[in-house]
Amino acid sequence: MNELRPMPLVKIVASLVLSAAFTVAGSAQDQAPDVGPHPNVGRSQMESQIGGIVGHSDSGRVKYDYVRYCAGCHGTRGDGNGENAAWLDPKPRDFTMATFKCRSTPTGMLPTDEDLFNTIGRGLVNSNMPPWNTFTRQQKADLVAYIKTFSPRWQKEKPGDPIPIPPEPPITIESISHGKYLFTKLECWKCHGPQGRGDGPSASTLTDSKDQPIRPYDFAESSKDSRFKCGTTNRDLYKIFMTGLDGTPMPSYADIIKPADAWDLVHFLRVLQVHRPGRENEILAAAHGEIPPYVEKPDGQKSQAQPAIRPPSGMGSE
Repeated sequence: MNELRPMPLVKIVASLVLSAAFTVAGSAQDQAPDVGPHPNVGRSQMESQIGGIVGHSDSGRVKYDYVRYCAGCHGTRGDGNGENAAWLDPKPRDFTMATFKCRSTPTGMLPTDEDLFNTIGRGLVNSNMPPWNTFTRQQKADLVAYIKTFSPRWQKEKPGDPIPIPPEPPITIESISHGKYLFTKLECWKCHGPQGRGDGPSASTLTDSKDQPIRPYDFAESSKDSRFKCGTTNRDLYKIFMTGLDGTPMPSYADIIKPADAWDLVHFLRVLQVHRPGRENEILAAAHGEIPPYVEKPDGQKSQAQPAIRPPSGMGSE
């Protein structure tokens, strides 16, 4: 009969240490994330309404269109991390955040389906987002519905109501003068620069909501067709003041300036677009390129005129 011998102390200690190690490892494993590839999680189906057209996110055609034309930049998950994103500046839009620059709705609100529809067809100037005007209206409506599947905000929130846009008042040298005064008072020049060249003292410090560097719009170097980030018309410029560009340092001024003030600011910004043929530049040329100082009259008393911003070069200021 074999005699039972006591286990050496060294082996007992080693056994206890090993057991404790496995216990700690098991506990850490219980707390660790599930690593490795995950299967694609199905997204809720969404629709869009563009006039009489209804877009469907579950359309096989829309998925084909998104993968073929959009995923290379915006990513298959809509997070802005497509295979081309590393080489793009500015970076592609992250649809999972549902934060959009070009909207007709108040700041912080979701855009309307038509806002997204228009952006797809118009593109975004000074970016790698081209105008997808080769798509049919149905394709664009389907893409809008598909884009909405990337963020749960579309399931929980409704788009805001478009802001009202009053009729544009006549373009006059007085309107341009007041717009110039507001450009100074609101400190727009700190980002956009005194001549609207995007070279203000704060320009190099600006970042977007994902901490990516962002450049202010350069009005002076815009092309003759006067395109800018969210459109081409004076109404489009008016919307930018009143809605802001969400996800950027450009705020909404809806609670700061009156509608008439916003129109005056529009008229002044148009004369910063020195290459643009338009009524604003015609009126400025008729004034020999000189913008008279705006004189404020609080309580019926004439106040000191604000310092004038030197007219942009090429506007007959010499």
